[in-house]
Amino acid sequence: MNNSEELYLSAREAAAELAISPATLYAYVSRGLIRSEPTPDSRKNRYRAEDVRALKERRVPSPEPRGLRSFDADLPVMDTEISTITEEGAIYRGVNCVDLAENDTLEHTATLLWDVSDVDPFAPDNQPATSDEMRAIAEEHHLDMAKELGKAPSVGQSDPRAFTRAPDGRAMVGARIVRLLVATMLNAEPSAEPLHQQVAKAWAADNKHAPDLIRRALVLLADHELNASTFTARCAASTGLNLYDSVIAGLAALKGPKHGGAGVLASQLVKTLIDRDVEPMVRERVALGERFAGFGHGVYKRGDPRAQSLLNALARAGAPRKFTREVPERIIEATGELVNIDYALAVLVHALRLPAGSELALFAMARSVGWIAHASEQLQFGKLIRPRARYVGPAPGRRAGS
Repeated sequence: MNNSEELYLSAREAAAELAISPATLYAYVSRGLIRSEPTPDSRKNRYRAEDVRALKERRVPSPEPRGLRSFDADLPVMDTEISTITEEGAIYRGVNCVDLAENDTLEHTATLLWDVSDVDPFAPDNQPATSDEMRAIAEEHHLDMAKELGKAPSVGQSDPRAFTRAPDGRAMVGARIVRLLVATMLNAEPSAEPLHQQVAKAWAADNKHAPDLIRRALVLLADHELNASTFTARCAASTGLNLYDSVIAGLAALKGPKHGGAGVLASQLVKTLIDRDVEPMVRERVALGERFAGFGHGVYKRGDPRAQSLLNALARAGAPRKFTREVPERIIEATGELVNIDYALAVLVHALRLPAGSELALFAMARSVGWIAHASEQLQFGKLIRPRARYVGPAPGRRAGS
């Protein structure tokens, strides 16, 4: 057997080596787990033997989604004590976030995720320092913090304890960051008042249901394991940055339309449906092949429990049945996709008449708690996150310009 034959397997050989069907082999190839290339003088493809055998040794599960397994097996997997995801909802250090959201506040959720009991991070006197630069940002861009905080490198420099290594000290810094973030997004001075009440007073003072609904949403959104923004925050912290800068990194990643920005897109869907009948509009969009923002989820296959918790609370508070029940029912009938937290957040914004852009702002306020938890854990680990890339380019030895 020559070297070329040792390097490659036929489709039949590769499928037999892994004890899988040809269709599953092609799925592995499409996901980048096995490299393939055309066979010289043939229309058939050949497959890298080393990739097939590495996959076999790792005993990677089938790429078809089952239960919670839906993401690439080659993505980073990290140990954490903070949270995990189940079909019943995210688990915050052993506590289901849906159960926690029934009565708890974002502040108490933070102390749980940050694992602190000897200090009170949200004590009335633990207030952040505010600079003229931060006040200017709040005045001009309070609902678009991800864009503007990156231009304020001094945001953490006004806190002399920003680089503390003590776990309790980091929790105290974390609370100051959360209070600063909320105050800036509300264009207000930092306050010791419960965070959900601050938001309700600023944005929905005339709605008696607003404080409790906002409280619930903040708790449900506080953390969600290694999502894109949280992984970004952890990577930033692993380089030795302080918690302020790690939160800024998380904010930048949150804005994307496949992450926190999906709530803004879901709000556009809600606005479109205000004066339209649901069924014909859904049928029309399905016929055009359009997707519905706020529906479907890469993790939850039986529906997002956080969304159901918030929609049920909105229904009890008198939100229009059209949005809490009819829209989700019609869309699942037409597409099979279940509602997620982005749509529920959009309905909250509509029902309470919150400012445009507050979907992302609420998400950021809440998720900052999770970013701080994960960044603190990463700082405690003390290791740089440095994933490796699996090279799929031309073989080494190629001449430049050839």
